[in-house]
Amino acid sequence: MNLKLRTVIFSGKVEIDNVPIYTCAICSHSEVIPEVKADLSGLIQELGDRPEKQSYLFNECNEWANILVEYKLVQKTAQSAQYKLEQMIEQRTNDLLDLYLLAQGLKDEVWLDSIRKRLLQIGAQMKN
Repeated sequence: MNLKLRTVIFSGKVEIDNVPIYTCAICSHSEVIPEVKADLSGLIQELGDRPEKQSYLFNECNEWANILVEYKLVQKTAQSAQYKLEQMIEQRTNDLLDLYLLAQGLKDEVWLDSIRKRLLQIGAQMKN
């Protein structure tokens, strides 16, 4: 199965771009990667049964999708793809930890929770 970033259409009205999906080259079967299913389901639930016409960038609410979008933009470099991906994961983790320290200093619990969620999303993917 190949990993691709695709657009998911919900209720014929909502476009959710940059969703990581596995696609079989032989039978064309596609499925959302397990690591992001909960976040995609949560976003769809927030939209409700009768959403208005709109678009979302999934990479703005899921860190793993965000890293894959960035990786796709720079994968044409001479460096090995795996090394570049590891660098990007490390850099994004460091950026989020810096933001965590700032949010902690400001005692902003909502921001802290958001950053914790994003760090968990990266961590969950790294276990696989």
